[in-house]
Amino acid sequence: MGNLNIAVLGAKDFAGKVGKKGTVTDMTFYDHKAGTDSFTLIEPSKYPEKLSSLFYSVAMSEFAILVMDKIDSFLGETIVMTDSLGIDKGWIVLRNYIQPEQLKPLLAGTCLENYEYREEDPIKLREELIALAKAEGRTPGEGTCGSCPVDSHFNVKGVGTVVLGSVIDGWFRKHDKMRVMPINREVILKSIQKHDLDADDAVKGDHVGLALRGIESDELDRGFVVTTDPSVKMSRRVENNVSLVKYWPSPLKEGMVVHIGHWMQMVPCRIASVDDGSDFRSAHVVFELESDIIHKPGDKATIMYLEGGKLRVAGSVVLE
Repeated sequence: MGNLNIAVLGAKDFAGKVGKKGTVTDMTFYDHKAGTDSFTLIEPSKYPEKLSSLFYSVAMSEFAILVMDKIDSFLGETIVMTDSLGIDKGWIVLRNYIQPEQLKPLLAGTCLENYEYREEDPIKLREELIALAKAEGRTPGEGTCGSCPVDSHFNVKGVGTVVLGSVIDGWFRKHDKMRVMPINREVILKSIQKHDLDADDAVKGDHVGLALRGIESDELDRGFVVTTDPSVKMSRRVENNVSLVKYWPSPLKEGMVVHIGHWMQMVPCRIASVDDGSDFRSAHVVFELESDIIHKPGDKATIMYLEGGKLRVAGSVVLE
């Protein structure tokens, strides 16, 4: 049994040709299932107005399909975001007579330069994606050690509190005791659904609905994390060397308000200090966050500056 989460970026009329439309928020989900294998297409439906829509769509994914019908600043920002989040597997679908040679300067030096080109044939692409999902088939190990960031949450009559999200790491099973962070509440995982079917476990890459006992829906928020992994922690202060993207035009400055994005979180923060050293693109920076950010030690987070004009993705920083 395999599942693959796929960010569909660029043109907005592609995903509906390949998958069946499902949940709509600031992202639109499209699913396709064949036997025990499935894939979920995630479209950033509120981008470019909301950078968060693009960030969340890519952050939830392991694979990307870039559907290019024009070359503009938003395409450039999409490439930078996808590269910053390290999505190194994907396809490119070209429209409007755009040629691969036109893209080489934009893709050079990014993890997208090795993406494969595909013709826009929805039936063939659907078959290929199912094959990729099957190849990604994962099984749970012993015990339990997994995490699921919350995308949305609600109450279901007769079931109780349900959260939707994608398993970002590891695995867990029905009836596990889990922690809800950042409120550090212990809950019981009553049931798991994948593509509207009951399941006994969930592994990395599964898009799931989790029914929880011990918490109310109105106590939750997007970005909370349901986890059985004891290494997951919270930080209110981040201090490390940054890695700014090559197109970022100027140094980060003390007092700037930026957002740090990780999993399903985009946390506002103020830059408390900056030591540029010999290169401002790898400056040592202290960020003071407005609220806790949930992460595992060593995770990479994305730095975004929403006042950045045509490029709002500044770079990345490792969370210790």
